[in-house]
Amino acid sequence: MNARSMADPGTTDFGFERIPRESKTRRVTGVFSSVSPRYDLMNDLMSFGMHRYWKRFAVHLSGAREGQAVLDVASGTGDLARLFHRRVGGQGRVVVADINGEMLRRARERLIDRGIAGGIDYVLANAERLPFHPNSFDCLSIAFGLRNVTDKEAALRSMHETLKYGGRLIVLEFSRIVLPWLEKLYDSYSFGVIPWLGRTVANDKDSYRYLVESIRMHPDQETLKDMILAAGFSLVDYHNLSGGIVAVHRADKT
Repeated sequence: MNARSMADPGTTDFGFERIPRESKTRRVTGVFSSVSPRYDLMNDLMSFGMHRYWKRFAVHLSGAREGQAVLDVASGTGDLARLFHRRVGGQGRVVVADINGEMLRRARERLIDRGIAGGIDYVLANAERLPFHPNSFDCLSIAFGLRNVTDKEAALRSMHETLKYGGRLIVLEFSRIVLPWLEKLYDSYSFGVIPWLGRTVANDKDSYRYLVESIRMHPDQETLKDMILAAGFSLVDYHNLSGGIVAVHRADKT
């Protein structure tokens, strides 16, 4: 029995801290409201720009085609939504969904600034209870958002229900290092440099310390694969990127 299964079921992880389950959504919302002004800049700095490659690869694996409907959950400032919009074209539809109203506003402003207005909608939504009819989307993505969800199993079930039969789920998330030589270097960078960047660039060390800790608490590649299968998906596989710093899980609803 692991530490997660032994934990008080009335609590959940908030980084390395245990908190009441009902308070996590509020705490996570506070984190992302705080980091939203420098969110894109910090993503570039923390990943040395690699997040752009990871996101392009995830969208490539989605197989999204012209005319399809795509739901991007926990969309942040809309990076994946922009890439999907390019793939599905003028006859397609992309829905940008996020639980944080400030992030959703920034996504809308950013996409409009890039000339993206038609064929895209914005919805304030909780990943655990997606407010869409069953079998509504050809593709559903969530990038760097699942680890912040209180009930990941409920979110995956809601995603399964929302997808059409034959639809595809893409989960892009930080994961477990698979290169032994990289692990210590990554730990030093994560717990030393990233909080320092958070304090220096975003004036918010605590939020970025939480984000680093949340990565360590997120299920590893095989555990997440099992969770996706348990939610009803099939043909689940994953691709490690950058030595397992991130992984893209791909699954179908059949």
